[in-house]
Parts: sequence; C-alpha cells; structure tokens
Amino acid sequence: MLKLYHQLSVNEAGTDEAGRGCLAGPVTAAAVILPEGFTNSVLNDSKLLTHTKRDLLRPIIESDCSAFGVAHIFPEKIDEINILNASILAMHKAIEQLITSPEFIIVDGNRFKPYGDIPHECIIKGDGKYMNIAAASVLAKTYRDAYMEKLHEEFPMYNWKKNKGYPTKEHREAIKKYGITKYHRKSFRLLPEQLELDL
Repeated sequence: MLKLYHQLSVNEAGTDEAGRGCLAGPVTAAAVILPEGFTNSVLNDSKLLTHTKRDLLRPIIESDCSAFGVAHIFPEKIDEINILNASILAMHKAIEQLITSPEFIIVDGNRFKPYGDIPHECIIKGDGKYMNIAAASVLAKTYRDAYMEKLHEEFPMYNWKKNKGYPTKEHREAIKKYGITKYHRKSFRLLPEQLELDL
C-alpha cells in the first residue's frame, strides 16, 4: 500500500522521470503535489501499470492533484550535460511549473541537486512507496509516450510508437539500417561495439 506523503505535516511534491535509458527522444520529468485525503486504489509505480491504466490515471491525477508540472529535456541538451544532469534539470523544470511552491520535495532514485532552498529527500524505488512520486511517474511516462508517438509519425521505421525510443533489438536494427535522426542521443552507445556508426 502506497503512503500519501513522506513528510505528513508539509506541502510536499513528489518528482520522477521517464526515458532515462532511451536511445532517442527526451527525458521527461513530472512533479506532483497531492491534496490531503487523496486516495486511488489503482495508482502505483508506472512501470507496474498497463498502458491503459496509465492513460486512465493521467486525467484523474491532473484534475485531483493540488498542482503538477511536466518538462521534457531534449537530446541536444542530454548530449551536452549528460543524462543524469538532464534528468535532474527536467525535475527542476517540472517543479518550477507548480502553481503552489512545495515546502518539501521527495525524489525517486538516489541523485538530485537542491532546488532553491527547498529541502528534499531521495528515495530509492520511491514510485512504489509514495503516491505523489507514483503520480509523477505516471505523468512523466504518459507525456513522454505521447511525445514519442508523435515522433513516430515523422520516422515510422524506428517504431517509436511501440518501443518509445528504448534500446530494443528492433530499434537497434533500424539504426543499423537507416542511421540516426535528430532525435537520437549521440552521446549514447546506439549500437553494440561491433556495429559502430560513423557519426
């Protein structure tokens, strides 16, 4: 059973990202503040939910939360500052969009940089422990998936509507056959060493 908050007495935001391990597309983060008394029996770590459940939860989270923000950081920036820094930047930009400033931030994972002077705590597997992080994980995943489905229309040969830019065998075969696009992360190992691309 997920807990609603980590710090019960403060206005708390949960934040999480999606797409960190992808070869193409943005890394996307969300931040969510849930109201006192919020309950949802379906909500969980987005990785444990079906695509249909995530899509059903997204409008519920958006209408029932106190505040939310979502931000994409694109491949050019990821290549410039690395994926860890890009993930943290996406979380900061998502927090920036919250209409209510949180008094405390809980972060899924083990790395974060302070956001202003707001105290924070990193929680390993936090998306399976706290509702506000789980809600952020659902928003980050659904917004990123929708973005990759749009990009699929431009480059259908990579099948991003299915693999969402992750390093599947099919995605790597398409890179080998067609080369890379402006949406690929050039700082990532796009192919195994024996199949290096000339970038």
